[in-house]
Amino acid sequence: MKFSLSALTAAALIVAAPLAMAQNVAIVNGKAVPSSRVTALEQQIAASGRPIDEATRAQIKEEVILREVFMQEAQKRGIAATPEYKEQMELARQTIMIRALFADYQKKNPVSDADLKAEYDKFAAANGGKEYRARHILVEKEEEAKAIIAAIKGGVKFEDQAKAKSKDPGSGANGGDLDWANAASYVTEFSEAMIKLDKGQMTQEPVKSQFGWHIIRVDDVRQAKLPTFEELKPQIAQQMQQQKLGDFQRTLREKAKIQ
Repeated sequence: MKFSLSALTAAALIVAAPLAMAQNVAIVNGKAVPSSRVTALEQQIAASGRPIDEATRAQIKEEVILREVFMQEAQKRGIAATPEYKEQMELARQTIMIRALFADYQKKNPVSDADLKAEYDKFAAANGGKEYRARHILVEKEEEAKAIIAAIKGGVKFEDQAKAKSKDPGSGANGGDLDWANAASYVTEFSEAMIKLDKGQMTQEPVKSQFGWHIIRVDDVRQAKLPTFEELKPQIAQQMQQQKLGDFQRTLREKAKIQ
């Protein structure tokens, strides 16, 4: 059986056409648009957390085709030769290179579990111990603070005095309530006076700080309940990675010879 050359060529083209279309998403004005562009955009979108469904895939395909149409028109008009285009391309090149540099550094310098645990232990040490549910009334003058203490001792409610006279708008409106916090959350004078009080006790003398004069009452005391290491691990890891990257950037800046 004999086949003509033209018949063989036609058969080859029939086989090659589907293969070409598999490699290309489209042919725009005779120019092939590779499917790899669709794949790259899909990966970018997936990395942002957005799911890739059929509708999204169709949008990505249309986006890739439109980009090729617009690129061809830009090339026809000589956009690539303009100074503005060249400047923007250089800035884009720098951005991509720097991003790749930082990604490479973080990949090669990961934060170890030992480092994460050590950081958590420091956090626990600083925030552990006792927590206090305190109230306070803040006024400008010592005499006014003493008068309020006398009034409370005489039967006036602490909460009412806080609402009426405290110049701390945040807590004053809530009867002086400062919610739960450890002693380190407050200025030194305040915390030193507060930790001397037992549950239900009030300072017998006004406490002076940079903000004014305080009357403090402790409503309750408890042991601090901290998040576990596993709960905080992702947050600590992110913070330490950013810190290491910042140190790397500062080191490069300091080593550079700039004239």
